[in-house]
Amino acid sequence: MTTSPIEVVVTGLGATTPLGGDVASTWEAMLAGRSGVRRIDGDHEWVDRHELPVKIAAPLAVEPTDVLARVQARRLDRCEQVAVIAAREAVAHSGLGEPGSLAVDPERLAVVIGTGIGGAVTLLGQDDLLETGGLRKVSPLTVPMLMPNGPAAVVGIEMGAQAGVHAPVSACASGAEALAWALRLLRAGEVDVVIAGGAEACITGITVAGFVQARTLSLRNDEPERASRPFDTARDGFVLGEGAGIMVLERADFAAARGATVHGKLAGAGLSADAYHITGPEPEGRGQSRAIAKAVQMAGLDPSDVGHVNCHATSTVAGDVGETKAVRKALGDHPVLTAPKSALGHMVGAAGAVESIITLLSIKEGIIPATLNLENLDPGVELDVVAGEPRKMDLQAAVCDSFGFGGHNAAVAFTKV
Repeated sequence: MTTSPIEVVVTGLGATTPLGGDVASTWEAMLAGRSGVRRIDGDHEWVDRHELPVKIAAPLAVEPTDVLARVQARRLDRCEQVAVIAAREAVAHSGLGEPGSLAVDPERLAVVIGTGIGGAVTLLGQDDLLETGGLRKVSPLTVPMLMPNGPAAVVGIEMGAQAGVHAPVSACASGAEALAWALRLLRAGEVDVVIAGGAEACITGITVAGFVQARTLSLRNDEPERASRPFDTARDGFVLGEGAGIMVLERADFAAARGATVHGKLAGAGLSADAYHITGPEPEGRGQSRAIAKAVQMAGLDPSDVGHVNCHATSTVAGDVGETKAVRKALGDHPVLTAPKSALGHMVGAAGAVESIITLLSIKEGIIPATLNLENLDPGVELDVVAGEPRKMDLQAAVCDSFGFGGHNAAVAFTKV
Protein backbone atom coordinates (compact mmCIF):
# COMPACT_ATOMS: atom_id res chain seq x y z
CA MET A 1 0.00 0.00 0.00
CA THR A 2 1.35 3.44 -0.92
CA THR A 3 0.71 6.59 1.03
CA SER A 4 0.54 10.16 -0.20
CA PRO A 5 3.72 12.17 0.38
CA ILE A 6 3.75 14.59 3.29
CA GLU A 7 2.81 18.08 2.13
CA VAL A 8 5.30 20.81 3.05
CA VAL A 9 4.12 24.38 3.42
CA VAL A 10 5.85 27.73 3.80
CA THR A 11 4.71 29.69 6.85
CA GLY A 12 7.49 32.24 7.32
CA LEU A 13 9.79 34.36 5.17
CA GLY A 14 12.83 36.42 6.14
CA ALA A 15 15.54 38.23 4.20
CA THR A 16 18.14 40.96 4.23
CA THR A 17 19.45 41.92 0.80
CA PRO A 18 21.03 44.68 -1.28
CA LEU A 19 17.50 45.99 -1.89
CA GLY A 20 16.16 46.02 1.65
CA GLY A 21 16.56 44.90 5.23
CA ASP A 22 13.53 42.61 5.12
CA VAL A 23 11.28 40.72 2.73
CA ALA A 24 8.73 43.50 2.25
CA SER A 25 11.27 46.17 1.28
CA THR A 26 13.16 43.76 -0.98
CA TRP A 27 9.97 42.73 -2.80
CA GLU A 28 8.79 46.32 -3.16
CA ALA A 29 12.15 47.34 -4.65
CA MET A 30 12.10 44.36 -7.03
CA LEU A 31 8.69 45.37 -8.36
CA ALA A 32 9.77 49.01 -8.61
CA GLY A 33 12.74 48.02 -10.77
CA ARG A 34 15.42 49.31 -8.43
CA SER A 35 19.00 48.02 -8.39
CA GLY A 36 21.15 47.24 -5.37
CA VAL A 37 24.40 47.58 -7.31
CA ARG A 38 26.71 50.54 -6.59
CA ARG A 39 30.34 51.67 -6.45
CA ILE A 40 32.25 50.30 -3.46
CA ASP A 41 35.70 51.85 -3.90
CA GLY A 42 34.73 54.69 -1.56
CA ASP A 43 33.84 52.19 1.18
CA HIS A 44 36.70 49.71 0.83
CA GLU A 45 40.29 50.90 0.59
CA TRP A 46 41.42 47.50 -0.73
CA VAL A 47 39.79 48.20 -4.09
CA ASP A 48 42.32 50.90 -4.96
CA ARG A 49 45.18 49.47 -2.91
CA HIS A 50 45.16 46.29 -4.98
CA GLU A 51 44.30 48.16 -8.19
CA LEU A 52 41.28 45.92 -8.72
CA PRO A 53 39.54 46.50 -12.06
CA VAL A 54 36.11 45.81 -10.48
CA LYS A 55 34.85 48.67 -8.35
CA ILE A 56 31.18 47.70 -8.01
CA ALA A 57 29.18 45.26 -5.91
CA ALA A 58 25.73 44.83 -4.36
CA PRO A 59 26.23 45.36 -0.61
CA LEU A 60 23.47 45.11 1.97
CA ALA A 61 20.90 47.90 2.07
CA VAL A 62 20.85 47.79 5.88
CA GLU A 63 24.00 47.11 7.89
CA PRO A 64 23.64 44.14 10.27
CA THR A 65 25.26 46.14 13.05
CA ASP A 66 22.31 48.56 12.85
CA VAL A 67 19.96 45.68 13.70
CA LEU A 68 21.83 43.37 16.06
CA ALA A 69 22.93 44.11 19.60
CA ARG A 70 26.53 45.37 19.63
CA VAL A 71 27.92 42.51 21.73
CA GLN A 72 26.27 39.82 19.61
CA ALA A 73 27.38 41.44 16.35
CA ARG A 74 31.01 41.43 17.51
CA ARG A 75 30.85 37.69 18.16
CA LEU A 76 29.48 36.79 14.74
CA ASP A 77 30.97 36.86 11.27
CA ARG A 78 29.03 38.97 8.79
CA CYS A 79 27.52 35.89 7.12
CA GLU A 80 26.31 34.69 10.53
CA GLN A 81 24.87 38.13 11.27
CA VAL A 82 22.72 38.14 8.14
CA ALA A 83 21.54 34.58 8.81
CA VAL A 84 20.36 35.52 12.29
CA ILE A 85 18.55 38.63 11.02
CA ALA A 86 16.72 36.75 8.26
CA ALA A 87 15.89 33.81 10.53
CA ARG A 88 14.37 36.10 13.17
CA GLU A 89 12.14 37.72 10.57
CA ALA A 90 11.07 34.36 9.15
CA VAL A 91 10.24 32.92 12.57
CA ALA A 92 8.32 36.04 13.58
CA HIS A 93 6.43 35.92 10.27
CA SER A 94 5.53 32.27 10.88
CA GLY A 95 3.87 32.98 14.22
CA LEU A 96 5.80 30.18 15.91
CA GLY A 97 6.69 32.37 18.86
CA GLU A 98 9.87 33.78 20.32
CA PRO A 99 13.32 32.28 19.64
CA GLY A 100 14.15 29.66 22.24
CA SER A 101 10.48 28.99 23.08
CA LEU A 102 8.89 28.15 19.76
CA ALA A 103 5.59 26.31 19.49
CA VAL A 104 7.26 23.09 18.37
CA ASP A 105 9.02 20.28 20.21
CA PRO A 106 12.75 21.20 20.01
CA GLU A 107 13.49 17.60 19.06
CA ARG A 108 11.21 18.04 16.04
CA LEU A 109 12.80 21.32 14.92
CA ALA A 110 15.76 21.43 12.51
CA VAL A 111 17.85 24.09 10.80
CA VAL A 112 19.36 23.83 7.32
CA ILE A 113 21.28 26.92 6.19
CA GLY A 114 23.78 26.78 3.36
CA THR A 115 26.67 29.06 2.49
CA GLY A 116 29.08 29.00 -0.40
CA ILE A 117 32.14 30.58 1.21
CA GLY A 118 31.42 31.17 4.89
CA GLY A 119 33.40 33.43 7.20
CA ALA A 120 35.84 34.93 4.72
CA VAL A 121 35.78 38.32 6.41
CA THR A 122 36.78 36.79 9.74
CA LEU A 123 39.45 34.55 8.24
CA LEU A 124 41.17 37.45 6.50
CA GLY A 125 40.84 39.84 9.41
CA GLN A 126 42.16 37.42 12.01
CA ASP A 127 45.05 36.36 9.78
CA ASP A 128 46.03 40.04 9.47
CA LEU A 129 45.95 40.36 13.27
CA LEU A 130 48.14 37.28 13.66
CA GLU A 131 50.69 38.65 11.20
CA THR A 132 50.82 42.14 12.70
CA GLY A 133 50.17 41.57 16.40
CA GLY A 134 50.89 37.94 17.12
CA LEU A 135 48.90 35.19 18.81
CA ARG A 136 47.39 37.31 21.57
CA LYS A 137 45.54 39.48 19.05
CA VAL A 138 43.64 36.53 17.55
CA SER A 139 40.06 36.12 18.80
CA PRO A 140 39.15 32.86 20.56
CA LEU A 141 35.96 32.97 18.47
CA THR A 142 37.89 32.85 15.19
CA VAL A 143 37.00 29.28 14.24
CA PRO A 144 33.28 29.50 15.15
CA MET A 145 33.12 32.71 13.11
CA LEU A 146 34.87 31.42 10.00
CA MET A 147 33.44 27.90 9.73
CA PRO A 148 30.90 27.42 6.90
CA ASN A 149 28.41 25.81 9.27
CA GLY A 150 28.50 28.93 11.46
CA PRO A 151 25.29 30.53 10.10
CA ALA A 152 23.32 27.31 10.60
CA ALA A 153 24.84 26.74 14.03
CA VAL A 154 24.12 30.18 15.48
CA VAL A 155 20.54 30.10 14.21
CA GLY A 156 20.08 26.58 15.56
CA ILE A 157 21.32 27.64 18.98
CA GLU A 158 19.16 30.76 19.10
CA MET A 159 16.03 28.90 18.00
CA GLY A 160 16.66 25.82 20.16
CA ALA A 161 16.69 23.36 17.25
CA GLN A 162 17.58 19.89 18.54
CA ALA A 163 16.53 17.68 15.61
CA GLY A 164 19.67 18.59 13.67
CA VAL A 165 21.55 21.53 12.23
CA HIS A 166 22.85 21.12 8.69
CA ALA A 167 24.94 23.29 6.38
CA PRO A 168 25.04 22.39 2.68
CA VAL A 169 28.09 23.91 0.98
CA SER A 170 27.60 23.76 -2.77
CA ALA A 171 28.83 27.17 -3.94
CA CYS A 172 26.04 29.21 -5.54
CA ALA A 173 23.55 26.34 -5.21
CA SER A 174 23.85 26.21 -1.40
CA GLY A 175 20.70 28.16 -0.50
CA ALA A 176 18.46 26.17 -2.83
CA GLU A 177 20.07 22.90 -1.78
CA ALA A 178 19.28 23.78 1.85
CA LEU A 179 15.60 24.00 0.92
CA ALA A 180 15.87 20.65 -0.86
CA TRP A 181 17.32 18.96 2.23
CA ALA A 182 14.70 20.59 4.43
CA LEU A 183 11.99 19.19 2.19
CA ARG A 184 13.50 15.72 2.46
CA LEU A 185 13.68 15.90 6.27
CA LEU A 186 10.03 16.92 6.47
CA ARG A 187 8.83 14.34 3.96
CA ALA A 188 10.75 11.63 5.79
CA GLY A 189 8.72 12.45 8.90
CA GLU A 190 11.83 13.17 10.95
CA VAL A 191 10.78 16.73 11.89
CA ASP A 192 7.76 19.01 12.01
CA VAL A 193 9.47 22.35 11.28
CA VAL A 194 12.66 23.35 9.47
CA ILE A 195 14.21 26.81 9.37
CA ALA A 196 16.01 26.75 6.04
CA GLY A 197 17.81 28.96 3.54
CA GLY A 198 21.16 30.50 2.73
CA ALA A 199 23.52 33.25 3.87
CA GLU A 200 26.60 34.91 2.38
CA ALA A 201 28.70 38.00 3.01
CA CYS A 202 32.02 37.85 1.19
CA ILE A 203 32.51 41.20 -0.53
CA THR A 204 36.20 41.40 0.28
CA GLY A 205 39.49 41.79 -1.56
CA ILE A 206 40.51 38.17 -2.09
CA THR A 207 37.04 37.10 -3.19
CA VAL A 208 36.70 39.91 -5.70
CA ALA A 209 40.25 39.33 -6.94
CA GLY A 210 39.61 35.61 -7.35
CA PHE A 211 36.47 36.19 -9.38
CA VAL A 212 38.31 38.83 -11.44
CA GLN A 213 41.03 36.34 -12.29
CA ALA A 214 38.36 33.82 -13.25
CA ARG A 215 36.92 36.51 -15.57
CA THR A 216 33.43 36.19 -14.17
CA LEU A 217 32.74 39.73 -12.86
CA SER A 218 31.29 42.66 -14.77
CA LEU A 219 33.69 45.54 -15.45
CA ARG A 220 30.91 48.09 -16.03
CA ASN A 221 32.13 50.37 -13.23
CA ASP A 222 30.79 53.60 -14.70
CA GLU A 223 27.22 52.27 -14.85
CA PRO A 224 26.78 50.18 -11.68
CA GLU A 225 23.00 49.86 -11.90
CA ARG A 226 23.28 48.68 -15.51
CA ALA A 227 26.10 46.22 -14.90
CA SER A 228 24.11 43.07 -14.15
CA ARG A 229 22.21 42.27 -17.35
CA PRO A 230 21.21 38.60 -17.61
CA PHE A 231 20.26 37.35 -21.07
CA ASP A 232 21.39 40.60 -22.71
CA THR A 233 23.85 40.48 -25.59
CA ALA A 234 26.05 43.03 -23.79
CA ARG A 235 26.40 41.06 -20.54
CA ASP A 236 29.99 40.78 -19.33
CA GLY A 237 29.78 39.02 -15.97
CA PHE A 238 28.01 39.03 -12.63
CA VAL A 239 28.08 41.53 -9.76
CA LEU A 240 29.00 40.17 -6.32
CA GLY A 241 26.26 40.63 -3.71
CA GLU A 242 25.58 39.65 -0.11
CA GLY A 243 22.58 38.80 2.04
CA ALA A 244 20.44 36.03 3.44
CA GLY A 245 17.09 34.41 2.78
CA ILE A 246 15.27 32.09 5.20
CA MET A 247 12.01 30.15 5.01
CA VAL A 248 10.09 28.44 7.78
CA LEU A 249 8.89 25.14 6.35
CA GLU A 250 6.39 22.89 8.11
CA ARG A 251 4.49 19.67 7.66
CA ALA A 252 1.09 20.79 6.42
CA ASP A 253 -0.75 18.92 9.15
CA PHE A 254 1.41 20.48 11.86
CA ALA A 255 0.87 23.99 10.42
CA ALA A 256 -2.89 23.40 10.21
CA ALA A 257 -3.08 22.15 13.78
CA ARG A 258 -1.53 25.35 15.10
CA GLY A 259 -3.61 27.59 12.78
CA ALA A 260 -0.62 28.94 10.86
CA THR A 261 -0.99 31.15 7.80
CA VAL A 262 0.32 29.32 4.75
CA HIS A 263 1.95 31.30 1.95
CA GLY A 264 2.57 28.46 -0.48
CA LYS A 265 3.89 24.94 -0.79
CA LEU A 266 7.41 23.67 -1.33
CA ALA A 267 6.26 20.81 -3.51
CA GLY A 268 9.45 19.41 -5.00
CA ALA A 269 13.21 19.65 -5.24
CA GLY A 270 15.81 18.21 -7.57
CA LEU A 271 19.58 17.90 -7.24
CA SER A 272 22.16 16.82 -9.80
CA ALA A 273 25.79 17.32 -10.77
CA ASP A 274 27.34 18.06 -14.16
CA ALA A 275 30.58 16.10 -13.56
CA TYR A 276 31.98 18.36 -16.26
CA HIS A 277 34.14 21.30 -15.09
CA ILE A 278 35.03 22.98 -11.80
CA THR A 279 33.72 26.40 -12.87
CA GLY A 280 32.06 26.08 -16.26
CA PRO A 281 28.53 24.70 -16.71
CA GLU A 282 27.91 21.82 -19.09
CA PRO A 283 27.12 23.74 -22.33
CA GLU A 284 23.89 21.93 -23.18
CA GLY A 285 22.48 22.20 -19.65
CA ARG A 286 21.90 18.47 -19.28
CA GLY A 287 22.62 18.33 -15.55
CA GLN A 288 20.61 21.44 -14.91
CA SER A 289 17.73 19.97 -16.88
CA ARG A 290 17.79 16.83 -14.76
CA ALA A 291 17.54 18.87 -11.56
CA ILE A 292 14.53 20.80 -12.90
CA ALA A 293 12.83 17.63 -14.09
CA LYS A 294 13.38 15.93 -10.71
CA ALA A 295 11.83 18.90 -8.86
CA VAL A 296 8.77 18.86 -11.10
CA GLN A 297 8.41 15.09 -10.81
CA MET A 298 8.68 15.15 -7.00
CA ALA A 299 6.04 17.88 -6.93
CA GLY A 300 3.66 15.62 -8.87
CA LEU A 301 3.44 18.22 -11.62
CA ASP A 302 3.36 17.96 -15.36
CA PRO A 303 5.89 20.25 -17.09
CA SER A 304 2.94 22.14 -18.57
CA ASP A 305 1.83 23.08 -15.04
CA VAL A 306 4.95 25.20 -14.47
CA GLY A 307 4.22 28.69 -15.74
CA HIS A 308 7.31 30.48 -14.49
CA VAL A 309 11.01 29.87 -13.89
CA ASN A 310 13.02 32.15 -11.63
CA CYS A 311 16.41 31.73 -13.29
CA HIS A 312 19.88 31.48 -11.81
CA ALA A 313 20.99 33.66 -14.75
CA THR A 314 24.11 35.36 -13.39
CA SER A 315 24.79 37.58 -16.43
CA THR A 316 27.75 35.54 -17.62
CA VAL A 317 28.32 34.77 -21.27
CA ALA A 318 28.59 31.01 -20.71
CA GLY A 319 25.85 30.44 -18.17
CA ASP A 320 22.71 32.24 -19.26
CA VAL A 321 22.00 30.59 -22.60
CA GLY A 322 22.84 27.11 -21.30
CA GLU A 323 20.27 27.54 -18.53
CA THR A 324 17.52 28.38 -21.00
CA LYS A 325 18.41 25.23 -22.94
CA ALA A 326 17.97 23.29 -19.72
CA VAL A 327 14.59 24.91 -19.05
CA ARG A 328 13.36 24.11 -22.56
CA LYS A 329 14.56 20.51 -22.28
CA ALA A 330 12.87 19.95 -18.92
CA LEU A 331 9.71 22.02 -19.30
CA GLY A 332 9.20 23.10 -22.91
CA ASP A 333 8.84 26.53 -24.46
CA HIS A 334 5.96 27.93 -22.41
CA PRO A 335 7.48 29.08 -19.05
CA VAL A 336 8.01 32.80 -18.51
CA LEU A 337 11.45 33.65 -17.14
CA THR A 338 12.93 36.34 -14.91
CA ALA A 339 16.40 36.95 -13.47
CA PRO A 340 16.55 38.62 -10.01
CA LYS A 341 20.35 38.94 -10.07
CA SER A 342 19.88 41.89 -12.41
CA ALA A 343 18.72 43.81 -9.32
CA LEU A 344 20.26 41.90 -6.40
CA GLY A 345 23.65 40.96 -7.77
CA HIS A 346 24.87 37.44 -7.07
CA MET A 347 24.61 36.55 -3.38
CA VAL A 348 26.44 33.23 -3.89
CA GLY A 349 25.24 30.84 -1.15
CA ALA A 350 22.24 33.03 -0.32
CA ALA A 351 21.09 33.46 -3.92
CA GLY A 352 18.88 30.39 -4.22
CA ALA A 353 17.14 31.06 -0.92
CA VAL A 354 16.39 34.74 -1.58
CA GLU A 355 15.30 33.96 -5.14
CA SER A 356 13.04 31.18 -3.83
CA ILE A 357 11.30 33.77 -1.67
CA ILE A 358 10.82 35.93 -4.77
CA THR A 359 9.48 32.90 -6.65
CA LEU A 360 6.97 32.14 -3.90
CA LEU A 361 5.82 35.78 -3.77
CA SER A 362 5.39 35.79 -7.54
CA ILE A 363 2.97 32.87 -7.21
CA LYS A 364 1.18 34.31 -4.19
CA GLU A 365 0.85 37.86 -5.54
CA GLY A 366 0.35 36.92 -9.19
CA ILE A 367 3.13 39.15 -10.49
CA ILE A 368 6.64 38.49 -11.83
CA PRO A 369 9.37 41.12 -11.32
CA ALA A 370 11.11 42.30 -14.47
CA THR A 371 14.67 41.45 -15.47
CA LEU A 372 16.59 44.75 -15.37
CA ASN A 373 18.86 45.98 -18.17
CA LEU A 374 17.55 43.57 -20.77
CA GLU A 375 17.77 45.69 -23.91
CA ASN A 376 18.86 43.18 -26.55
CA LEU A 377 17.85 39.59 -25.88
CA ASP A 378 20.54 37.07 -26.77
CA PRO A 379 19.23 35.18 -29.81
CA GLY A 380 20.18 31.94 -28.09
CA VAL A 381 17.50 32.60 -25.46
CA GLU A 382 14.42 31.20 -27.17
CA LEU A 383 12.03 31.82 -24.29
CA ASP A 384 9.86 34.66 -22.98
CA VAL A 385 11.78 36.81 -20.47
CA VAL A 386 9.94 39.44 -18.40
CA ALA A 387 11.62 42.80 -19.03
CA GLY A 388 10.74 46.47 -18.77
CA GLU A 389 7.81 46.15 -16.36
CA PRO A 390 6.61 43.45 -13.95
CA ARG A 391 4.09 41.09 -15.49
CA LYS A 392 0.82 40.09 -13.87
CA MET A 393 0.25 36.38 -14.27
CA ASP A 394 -1.90 33.75 -12.59
CA LEU A 395 0.64 31.15 -11.51
CA GLN A 396 -0.16 27.76 -10.04
CA ALA A 397 3.42 26.49 -9.98
CA ALA A 398 6.92 27.87 -10.51
CA VAL A 399 10.50 26.64 -10.34
CA CYS A 400 13.59 28.39 -8.96
CA ASP A 401 16.98 27.33 -10.36
CA SER A 402 20.40 27.55 -8.69
CA PHE A 403 23.72 26.33 -10.04
CA GLY A 404 27.20 26.48 -8.54
CA PHE A 405 30.91 26.08 -9.21
CA GLY A 406 31.74 22.40 -9.08
CA GLY A 407 28.78 21.53 -11.27
CA HIS A 408 26.17 21.64 -8.49
CA ASN A 409 22.60 21.94 -9.74
CA ALA A 410 19.54 22.54 -7.56
CA ALA A 411 15.95 23.31 -8.46
CA VAL A 412 12.97 23.80 -6.18
CA ALA A 413 9.30 23.80 -7.19
CA PHE A 414 6.64 25.85 -5.42
CA THR A 415 2.89 25.68 -5.83
CA LYS A 416 -0.04 27.87 -4.88
CA VAL A 417 -2.06 27.09 -1.77
